[in-house]
Amino acid sequence: MDIYRCRMDIDLRLESSLWVGKRRYRAVLTGWYFNWTEVDKKNRDKKTISVPVSEVIGVEEGQVEILPRKSVEDADKDFTVFYVKRSSSGGSYGLLWRLGRTQFSCPSRVLRDQWTTHLRTALKTHSPLRPHRLLVFINPYGGKKRGRKIYHSLVAPLFELAGISCHVVVTERANQARDHLLKKDLTGFDGVVCVGGDGMFSEILHGLIGRTQQEAGLSENDTTVTLQPCHLHIGIIPAGSTDCVCFATVGVNDPVTSALHIVIGDSQPLDVCSVHHPSAPVHYSVSLVGYGFYGDVLAESERHRWMGPLRYDYSGAMVYLSNRSYAGIVQYLPADPLLSSPRDNTRCLSGCSVCSRSTERLFPHSTDSASLYDSRLSQFSHDSEGEWLSVEGRFRCVSLTCMSSSCPRSPLGLSPSAHLADGTGDLILVRDTHPLGFLKFLHRHTGTQDQFDLPFVEVHRVKAFRFSLPPDEEDDDEGRGMDRGANDEQGNPYMPDGETKSRNGSQQQLTERREEPDITTAKKRKKSFLCCLCASKTPPVSVWNCDGEILPFTEILCRVHGQLVHLYARGIEDRAAIQDCRERDSERRCVLHN
Repeated sequence: MDIYRCRMDIDLRLESSLWVGKRRYRAVLTGWYFNWTEVDKKNRDKKTISVPVSEVIGVEEGQVEILPRKSVEDADKDFTVFYVKRSSSGGSYGLLWRLGRTQFSCPSRVLRDQWTTHLRTALKTHSPLRPHRLLVFINPYGGKKRGRKIYHSLVAPLFELAGISCHVVVTERANQARDHLLKKDLTGFDGVVCVGGDGMFSEILHGLIGRTQQEAGLSENDTTVTLQPCHLHIGIIPAGSTDCVCFATVGVNDPVTSALHIVIGDSQPLDVCSVHHPSAPVHYSVSLVGYGFYGDVLAESERHRWMGPLRYDYSGAMVYLSNRSYAGIVQYLPADPLLSSPRDNTRCLSGCSVCSRSTERLFPHSTDSASLYDSRLSQFSHDSEGEWLSVEGRFRCVSLTCMSSSCPRSPLGLSPSAHLADGTGDLILVRDTHPLGFLKFLHRHTGTQDQFDLPFVEVHRVKAFRFSLPPDEEDDDEGRGMDRGANDEQGNPYMPDGETKSRNGSQQQLTERREEPDITTAKKRKKSFLCCLCASKTPPVSVWNCDGEILPFTEILCRVHGQLVHLYARGIEDRAAIQDCRERDSERRCVLHN
């Protein structure tokens, strides 16, 4: 009875008998789904396969193959439907997408033409956000230098099947993609696709944000300016040494999966962190702004680029053995704890309710670009009304991430409950501790244990933070000629709103200030011994790792900009939810084709 009501309510477009091989099916195209049900010799229904129209990739006349290579066998009464087909991704948390293919035979050519026409019309009607023209950048040197092969053998055929035209640029130097986006005419493009790793994505990110602010007449280096969202989507085809952004937004590092997300026009908003220093251009980050351990690992790895991706493992081991910690003052602007928390054990998955509510909060009643910008301005104007908190001490690492930063080796990431599009970042502070304690912290990233459940680790959900050196470290730093940032005449740190505030002034609240004990001679000798393991002396300051780029200064200000860019993605799909959907649909004799 439920099936009958469903059939009466839906917008029925086309229904007929079709054949797949020697089996007869009753095919039904509605406004939202294309279903085909096997019928036995007694005209009884068997299992039904249902594919959302939004996940149909293309329709071709004849018997057509696309991958691994295109082949077409002309048949007057046949047509082939290509669609998204899901499968388990092994150890990853996401789902692999594959190109499903079913070849149908019709009683007549007229009926075949009806089916292909109706299916293509349904695609245009119910998939309005699909891209038609893309600007593609290929990094031929990233990762294992397979960018060109991945694009031409796996991605380009899918774009061609979906009717997407592409302008392809193979980069020959660093920042070529960024410069192209800043200077060239982008009229007519629906999105930008990068074939490479996180470094290539960072170039695209900087280029698009910079171009958008230029066209809006805004200075992106001004810390008080509310940045305008980018209208072009970004697609990522993973082909680099590290593909953290792709993994954290899709759940797998797989070129075909990412290409199919681009084809169907998926849209995932993404928060972006701007990193400011008074004497340097602004930098942007979506996955990691890290000082201490993560900065040292990146700096060390740059000396061993000849090792390829293995350099990160080697450098991580060497930096860990060096047993370094750094003094610093961390000041942060907390986010509303009633909205979410980094310790609430939630995960940002496809259709995340926290991110959805944040869209309404960040962009209330926005119907056009003008009201969208006004709403962003009013939302960010409240940042100055919050109370900045401060923490001082010695830290193994200080990190800010605007996403979970999950990867194949760390499936839950740096902050498992971080959200992609809630307008906040998670600030992780790891204080100086025994080497075995820090090793425990690092090891917990590879499993499911809570890496924050350690006495020397704290995490805060923030809208902004800044890092500065204590006065004694500043004096030592100046004596060594290091660039540590700007101070006013009284020696107070650089502030985002043009004001100067004493570190101990009334406008700051010291939440936790731990005095470091005097280090005995024996401890100094022990530390020197540990440092000798990697034959290097502990430097006075570390460097910042900004999404894989070294920032050559110490004192910074970071602000999180909610949903500044959009990716061709939908977030990590929840396997359990999809399985429940399949089970419910099975009870109605209808299963999604996964």
